[in-house]
Amino acid sequence: MGISLSVATTHLTGRLRATLVSLGGIVLGVAFFLAVSSLMRGSERDFLKRLIDNNPHITVYDEYRNPEVQPAQLRWADGAVQVSHVKPHAEPRGIRAYRQKLDFIESLPGVRVAPVLTDSAVLLFAGHQEGVIISGIVPAKMKAVTTIEEKIVEGSLDALAADSNGIVLGTGLAQKFNLHLGSTVSLVTASGTSHALRVVGLFRTGNAAYDEGQTFVVLKRAQALLERPDRVNRFVIQLQDATSARTVAERIEAASGYKSVSWIEASEDILSLLLVRNIIMYSVVSAILIVASFGIYNTLSTIVIEKTRDIAILKSMGFHARDVRTIFLLEGLIIGCVGSVFGLAVGAGLMRVLAEVALRPPGVTEIVHLPIWWGLDQFALAATFALCSCLAAAYLPAQRASRVHPVDILRGAT
Repeated sequence: MGISLSVATTHLTGRLRATLVSLGGIVLGVAFFLAVSSLMRGSERDFLKRLIDNNPHITVYDEYRNPEVQPAQLRWADGAVQVSHVKPHAEPRGIRAYRQKLDFIESLPGVRVAPVLTDSAVLLFAGHQEGVIISGIVPAKMKAVTTIEEKIVEGSLDALAADSNGIVLGTGLAQKFNLHLGSTVSLVTASGTSHALRVVGLFRTGNAAYDEGQTFVVLKRAQALLERPDRVNRFVIQLQDATSARTVAERIEAASGYKSVSWIEASEDILSLLLVRNIIMYSVVSAILIVASFGIYNTLSTIVIEKTRDIAILKSMGFHARDVRTIFLLEGLIIGCVGSVFGLAVGAGLMRVLAEVALRPPGVTEIVHLPIWWGLDQFALAATFALCSCLAAAYLPAQRASRVHPVDILRGAT
């Protein structure tokens, strides 16, 4: 191996310009592979973080995934008589015995849950009216499963907990009605129930539709306004491990019977789009390294042609075909290793530069920085792909060199 490495090094230094050109291609290929992939994966993780953090990991609704099978159908599955157009018994909608189901969910490891009662209502103030979504919450539990507390610009959820007649609004809705902390508004529900509430908090999420249409009151007040005593119509759940949401949702649905939707199920189209985007991205950045590997192939092929007589002499001295093949594979490996080291350094520099880029999209007041993923797996992936490309490019010249017949070459045969 020592002799093979020495011969490989001599070949590369003997054609220094071609070697440097091949090395430069690998360095740039690794650098751009690393910079582009880290930028794309950073944007993906930033998007998923926003998606996961701003939405529940699991939402349990007061409905069933599949219609309940009627007792008569269970008893007489092949019955000849079918009764249709039967009006079901009217009762307040909501999750039945929600406290027992809440206790079960809270007993699961790594789970935080908050009960919510939500419905439509009309907000009235000084002759103005606006349709809104009213959500009855338990402030202490809601803070553990959402980021709404971080979005509050005036007041707090604690003030809502202390005032059963309080209401928290979005800043967009407050601006429409010219409201501020301490203002009194009227809320009218679909049943005609009206109640005066005092503004105890204002929040701003940056989502105009949410800021102009969402309101929060304490759960007991919402139950009274909506005439649904001791009922909620959903559970909002956060997990320590968001990737386990589908499994946990299936377990909750099996135990409670109510439809449980994980963020993965609700965002399947988005996740599919991200997968396609990653495939396209890796195909493009891999093409850069594949193109760069042609430089290595060209360099080693030229060495094989120029050193045919030397190869014949080596084989006549006792070198086997595998030894000659090893020499040229070592040349590709040397270029790949050196190129990967410098490429990773240049790529890290490009990532640092990209991370400092500040953008201000039109209509947005906050400065946005490009999201960069600094995971070690990206560095390992770039180096591994570079080494594989270099070895693949070196394989054909190595095979050609291993097939050289010393007798034919030394006799001057063509």
